Amino acid sequence: MLFGLDGVEIGLLIVFLCLFGGILSGFPVAFAIGGAGIISFGIIAALDSSGILIHQAIDTSSQAYRDLLNSGVRPDKVSVFRYPDLPRLAEPVFTQGWEVALDRNVSFIVNRMNERVLAGASIETLLAVLMFVLMGITLERSKIANDLLTTMARVFGPLPGGLAVSIVVVGAFLAASTGIVGATVVTMGLLALPTMLRNNYSPELATGVIAASGTLGQIIPPSIVIVLLGTLAGDLYSTAQETRAMEAGCSDALTYLGEPAVVSVGTLFQAALLPGILLALLYATYAFGYALLNPHKAPAVAMEPGTGEVITRNEGLIWFLAVPAALAGGAILLGSFNVIGSQNITVSTFSDAGQTASLRTNVGAECKAAMIDLHGQDAWDAAEAEQDTIDAAGGVTLAERLTGDEIIAAREAKIAAAAPIGTGIAVIMILLGLVLAFGRGVAPSRDAKPLILGAIGVLLIALVDLVAIAPATSAGVTVLWIALPLLLALWGCREAAARCAKNDLIRVVFPPLVLIVAVLGSILGGITNPTPAAALGAGGAIMLAAYRKLHDEGRSGKIIIWSTFAVMLCILVGMNFDLRVNQGGVSLESWIAFFIAYGAYLFALFGLLYGCWVLFKSGVLSPIVRETAKVTSMVFTILIGSQLLNLVVISFGGEHYIQQFLKSFDNEMTVFLIVMLVLFFLGFVLDFLEIIYIVIPIVGPVIYGGSFDPKWVTIMVAVNLQTSFLTPPFGFALFYLRGVAPKEVTTAHIYRGVAPFVLIQVVGIGILWAFPAIVTIVPALIPN
Repeated sequence: MLFGLDGVEIGLLIVFLCLFGGILSGFPVAFAIGGAGIISFGIIAALDSSGILIHQAIDTSSQAYRDLLNSGVRPDKVSVFRYPDLPRLAEPVFTQGWEVALDRNVSFIVNRMNERVLAGASIETLLAVLMFVLMGITLERSKIANDLLTTMARVFGPLPGGLAVSIVVVGAFLAASTGIVGATVVTMGLLALPTMLRNNYSPELATGVIAASGTLGQIIPPSIVIVLLGTLAGDLYSTAQETRAMEAGCSDALTYLGEPAVVSVGTLFQAALLPGILLALLYATYAFGYALLNPHKAPAVAMEPGTGEVITRNEGLIWFLAVPAALAGGAILLGSFNVIGSQNITVSTFSDAGQTASLRTNVGAECKAAMIDLHGQDAWDAAEAEQDTIDAAGGVTLAERLTGDEIIAAREAKIAAAAPIGTGIAVIMILLGLVLAFGRGVAPSRDAKPLILGAIGVLLIALVDLVAIAPATSAGVTVLWIALPLLLALWGCREAAARCAKNDLIRVVFPPLVLIVAVLGSILGGITNPTPAAALGAGGAIMLAAYRKLHDEGRSGKIIIWSTFAVMLCILVGMNFDLRVNQGGVSLESWIAFFIAYGAYLFALFGLLYGCWVLFKSGVLSPIVRETAKVTSMVFTILIGSQLLNLVVISFGGEHYIQQFLKSFDNEMTVFLIVMLVLFFLGFVLDFLEIIYIVIPIVGPVIYGGSFDPKWVTIMVAVNLQTSFLTPPFGFALFYLRGVAPKEVTTAHIYRGVAPFVLIQVVGIGILWAFPAIVTIVPALIPN
């Protein structure tokens, strides 16, 4: 044994040193990873061929090993870490020779490139990376951050540490709209850092809060980290739980767990929402507390007033808090009494299938014991009682085709149970009411008559829906009934929107907020998966940037505005009308709705192309496309290079060796703590992409193969990876900020400033560790 180390241990050191050297060499990281894999494989193969690398494997032919198996220990539980006294057998690290390993690696990397990059199920999810990058870079180039920083500084500036708090708010906002750390840190460093220094802010606090807030994009959805982690987590969790079920003596993971072993990127977005908000609150709390303890280092700053009308506190509370709360609370209250609710009266032509037992009970003795150990005796007894009841009733009731009379009866039952006011109408009424309330709040001294008429229109919509519209009323007739009151409400909202447009805060925050709600709402609400939502976000970002460019040039942006309304019209028509005109017996109403939706779609497409033309003519689109191509190419090249490096580790047994070490601990929490500590320290020298694609596939089968919730595991890893942007010496956020910081700000200032925020990250991980419900509560409340 060389230096007293096992041959596999030396191989792992060689791989790490080659990777570390490749990163420090100055070559692009995407190519350095692949190069490190090739060089390390060559070194290990040469040492192995010369007989220098010797692996001390357990002698499976020994009597001690056979006695251990006869005592009931499974072979997969036997390792040199758990049973160090077992007889060993010296063998080369490449048991079949490095030539066979090389041939296997080349074949595997070609197949994996086809699965991960060129085709396969994961490519659709990975396309979301391209769309989110395009969305983020477009919004960054549209100068949305400039407006947000100016406006938020005006809002929070008069508070102690207000500028620092405003940075956190803007960082969280940009995280939800761009999600690109480099763009966010550079933008805020250029715009906010000089302002903070001029107002006597501590360089440490200023640089620390900018660097930390810029990294929120790695955890607040839509996050590229979560997209990349999610594609891995889904495969790792499914495979690991199938293996766990087999080891427990069960046929599959569904039988053993009682639920499918599935985790999706959309579910992870839901799980990341509260942790991201938690970290932003921790950052803001630290900045505010620092200002209270050191007022001379984070003074309050009197900012110039905005352009909107000055309102009193009572007026603000009434129109911006009380009225919106009353609208939302009233809708929830009416929903609990079934006044507002679903009016869907669609009836399936088949009956519902009977419910199965909560757990599968027709299993072997070994699987039964494992399931009782996992779920508890009470859960098993309840499942057996459910199964006995089902068997006594003749087994699970299968779905069967309903007769005409049964379909009519089921339809009448749904009509009788439907709420008087539909959910869609209620949502439209609430949105219109909010616009009217905000319009009144920003200009309370102006004439209220148009807004009152708009409110009357909203009330008339509710009255018409109650009196004239039944659940069985067709969508076309419903539109005709509410057309006049809707036009009255829209006329009032037009005046309210014009007033809101003159308020700096609403004018700056509202457009990107709508885009964020559209993208995240569709994902978090389970309406669609991340890839179409990312495409919607990219298109919306292009139109938003084009409108901003037209506004700066003094040109009309009406085409963009009307295109936005066309998109909304497409969605509304598609949700309420049957647009399948390629089938027989299509009604006139459906044909009219189809042509309206198709016309709106064509106009929306024209608006998007027009927005691209505006950005192209102004010289903005080309840099956006180039930067998007660079970032996504880097991600996919790192994906390929990391696969190559992983194959090298697998080929000489490194992956199996690491997994055996982790599995040698009986406490599952200890294993996960070790992994988290390793990821934390690797973050000092490796980027999040290298960690995701090199380390997670190695440790994933262990951390995803236990009883922990996969959503919690993934979000804990994601928050840990976010810390890698802040940890010196290779924290990318620190490099970005150093590149744009003034000369008086030193690297020491940045390192000292970011240290408290690294500790805050650790505190945040600790809170999520102690209270896993922060991660799991949102996915539990929202349907998937």
